Amino acid sequence: MRNRVGRGLIALGTVLALLMSVPAQTASADTIHAGAHVCSMYVNSVGFGAYCSSGKSYLRGDAPPKTWRQRLDGKPFIPCRDFPIPDGITLPAPPDGKEWRLRITIEGYDLDYTNGGPHVHLERMIVPVGPNDREQCPDRGYMDVFWWPFHTAYPDPALQVKPTYTPRVNIPAYFSLTRESSYILRNDINRPDELLAGSYDGTQNLTMRGLVTKLKVDPGDGTGQFTCLMGLTPVDDDDSYDETKDPFNQMSNCKHIYKRSSANQPDGMYTVKLTITWEVAYWVGQANGWVKIGDADVHAVQRLPVQEVQAIGG
Repeated sequence: MRNRVGRGLIALGTVLALLMSVPAQTASADTIHAGAHVCSMYVNSVGFGAYCSSGKSYLRGDAPPKTWRQRLDGKPFIPCRDFPIPDGITLPAPPDGKEWRLRITIEGYDLDYTNGGPHVHLERMIVPVGPNDREQCPDRGYMDVFWWPFHTAYPDPALQVKPTYTPRVNIPAYFSLTRESSYILRNDINRPDELLAGSYDGTQNLTMRGLVTKLKVDPGDGTGQFTCLMGLTPVDDDDSYDETKDPFNQMSNCKHIYKRSSANQPDGMYTVKLTITWEVAYWVGQANGWVKIGDADVHAVQRLPVQEVQAIGG
């Protein structure tokens, strides 16, 4: 059994010098049906999210949901809506007098179904929008119930270095990220007014997950980059470092041995470059499990002091 007394999650936030988000191609999953919703999802180097269309989710015991036609109550159905461009997408300047918008259109819908019917799906495109273009997809308040966007950004990386805050020359330094900065579970289950993750038929809901699966580390001493495979770990053992063993007898392979101190480096610290790979997946119903949408890389720079000391100390 491991001794956890006095063990802290030491995040080097005080020397985090720079967090850079590099624009990346947006990955989209095929449109999925999640309970009363039909959703289109994305992932890029800034974050991930979904745009969903339908009405309020149905919890067993409630009255059955209305059809789309009943919800409209005689008003025209407007099948498209313009949203801001998701972060992480780089575009050229729009035409004069226009701005770029993400236009999402509901296609294949049947108003006589509670969730748009079996063929309903969402189509996404980025278009330049001016005053006349806005009238193609006017934003009418009564249509709000049919749209539900949600998104999340990746947290700033919190790098852990073991066995000490400051690595020592010729002693293995083990790298990891805190669980809080390497795992995201996203849904809206706590919003009872319009549940995105609420049950529609007792078996389905929608949840999205972001998980760091790979960490590339350039330690900054000229020895080159190395790669660490990561994944979901227990809450009480998020870095796989065994405090009861010395640094030369650890199971983790995410390590580096500095041969020289950082005394001659700018500000007395090495510049450590990180490439953090996030894998994003969604979950709909227990039978399907997690379904991967795509990957995205986030880049960060860490300043790290290394001391010319042969013994292990605090």
